[in-house]
Amino acid sequence: MSKTINIRRLLIANRGEIACRIIDTAQKMGLHTIAVYSEADRRARHVRLADEAIFIGAADAASSYLNQDTLLQAMRDSRADALHPGYGFLSENPDFADAVRKAGFIFVGPPAKAIRAMGLKDEAKRLMADAGVPVVPGYDGADQDPNTLAKNAKEIGYPVLIKARAGGGGKGMRKVDSPDAFAALLDSAVREAVSAFGDGHVIIEKYITAPRHIEVQLLSDRHGTHLHLFERDCSVQRRHQKVIEEAPAPHMPDEVRTAMTRAAVNAAKAIDYEGAGTVEFIADGSGTLTPEGFWFMEMNTRLQVEHPVTERVTGLDLVALQLRVAAGEPLLLKQSDIQLNGHAVEARIYAEDPANDFLPSPGQIDELMFPESEGLRTDTGVDSGDEVSGYYDPMIAKMIATGTDRQEALQQLARGLGQTCLIGVKSNLSFLSRLCQHDAIKDGQMTTSFVDQNLEYLTDQSLPPDAVLAAAGMSKLQADTALPGWRHWGAGNLPVLLEAKAGLIRLDLQIRSADDITLNIDRRSLSYAVLRSTVHKLTSWQLDGPNGRVTVYTFTKGQTIWASDGAGTWVFHLAHTIKQDTEEQSDGIIRAQMNATVSQITAQDGDKVTAGDRLIVLEAMKMEQSVLAPADGQIEKIAVNEGESVSAGQILCRFVQQNEDLA
Repeated sequence: MSKTINIRRLLIANRGEIACRIIDTAQKMGLHTIAVYSEADRRARHVRLADEAIFIGAADAASSYLNQDTLLQAMRDSRADALHPGYGFLSENPDFADAVRKAGFIFVGPPAKAIRAMGLKDEAKRLMADAGVPVVPGYDGADQDPNTLAKNAKEIGYPVLIKARAGGGGKGMRKVDSPDAFAALLDSAVREAVSAFGDGHVIIEKYITAPRHIEVQLLSDRHGTHLHLFERDCSVQRRHQKVIEEAPAPHMPDEVRTAMTRAAVNAAKAIDYEGAGTVEFIADGSGTLTPEGFWFMEMNTRLQVEHPVTERVTGLDLVALQLRVAAGEPLLLKQSDIQLNGHAVEARIYAEDPANDFLPSPGQIDELMFPESEGLRTDTGVDSGDEVSGYYDPMIAKMIATGTDRQEALQQLARGLGQTCLIGVKSNLSFLSRLCQHDAIKDGQMTTSFVDQNLEYLTDQSLPPDAVLAAAGMSKLQADTALPGWRHWGAGNLPVLLEAKAGLIRLDLQIRSADDITLNIDRRSLSYAVLRSTVHKLTSWQLDGPNGRVTVYTFTKGQTIWASDGAGTWVFHLAHTIKQDTEEQSDGIIRAQMNATVSQITAQDGDKVTAGDRLIVLEAMKMEQSVLAPADGQIEKIAVNEGESVSAGQILCRFVQQNEDLA
């Protein structure tokens, strides 16, 4: 395969980690890379990495990354040959793909007609059924009257899944368990679909009660070659958003792999596909997978977030192959050339708070360090000092671990997550670490409902293990200039007051020598023999104590201490400089918990409400949050309007709590 292609200047119409990932491959191929950026991304990592960058508008996506005219003008101004859309934003917009090509540029993606064919789930299902691809039983008719939809849901049999026919990413999708809940969930799904895609049309499908989400990576050229790159399992999800992905799928019988990959290739042939794409299937995970136990869900006509796991087990660079296909080159590969080698697992690291319903946690990253080891790859869009914007998806990075087998890959991923230091924003690192080490995950016995069923354990906010507290206390020495109470002829006493998610932690360390300490906490005394070695900027503590030898990594920055024992990560603040989280809701005032848009207001000034009544619905970063009445009372004043953008801490509503004496 030649090293050069007829693309010289590539504009990447995206941001974050995917823009950085595309820039990396494009520059290795000798292409001149052109980034675009909004007001919020002026100092973003993808802007720093590209050969040049063009400003495209205000922070909100509609004014920048979704503004087709502005992007086309950026193509002309930069003299670009081609545009890579990444994923999200305009990547699956057929009108944009058409506009790019009509303007004389190369669009790195499939033809617009293929995007249109797969863009609406109802039409895609009919097309796939005609091509012999198995589809989930359901209703995809034009009649969208709520009564018609409810009637069909009853005929299909509960539970059912309401799905927006346009778009993806879990938006406009609701599981309904009973007829009583159908109307409210339909209303919510339609509202979200209109907001996200401008299309409130939905379909109803039978909900598979033990579903596994398995997808097949495809690669096609314009010369009639259609290849599969085997499958990925994306069953570990939260709110229909993938959390951990892997390749190949665990417990995949050869005959099922053959049937599934054949169905995916038939789907590509049916729409004359070009480029990289993914066919997603839902499989019955209640027992052993069978050739008759999977059904077509949708086709993503773009690069997927989880594409690196396929790259790791096949040795192929999907972005490089995308670029070559877009340039008109034939794929110089046969199906037999593509082989599986080892196992790869990916985790998505987000700035979010798992203990608070996974609310996004925008803000500045004070420190970010990823471990480096063979078999570990990290794709990120941010560095230390960068901002996680409230305007976009809060993904910080994707960590991909590779091993000779699945267990080795999971162990590698768990170690990598445990040594990832992140200070400044809340994250899902501990949540991911616990996922990797859960017995069901290690055994490959998971379905799309696994996270919900195990949420309490995965988001546990109990006190950190004693060994972590001991190491955090020792790390205080790095923040202090001297050891209080130290005496050459006796033990030094180090009182420590730490602020953690679980609250204030008071502990006292008696330090007899550099390798002999006693932790006093909660009327308990625990002795540890200490070994310490430094790995890059992290300090590795090996503590021999009551529960055996434990390795704890710590990092100290100012008055903040980060610690991890591999099973979880914690950030402590020395109490005299505690960082304050979002301001507590004061009496009578309800504030926004995140930067968001007010998508719905369900209460009015003067309304009497009951505790738990929904007052306002906020939408941000692919999720809705309902603002509920904190107690029985009366609405004094709704302080926002529908469609208004609000910031974290902004007043949404003034509320008068019911006085029991006046009730």
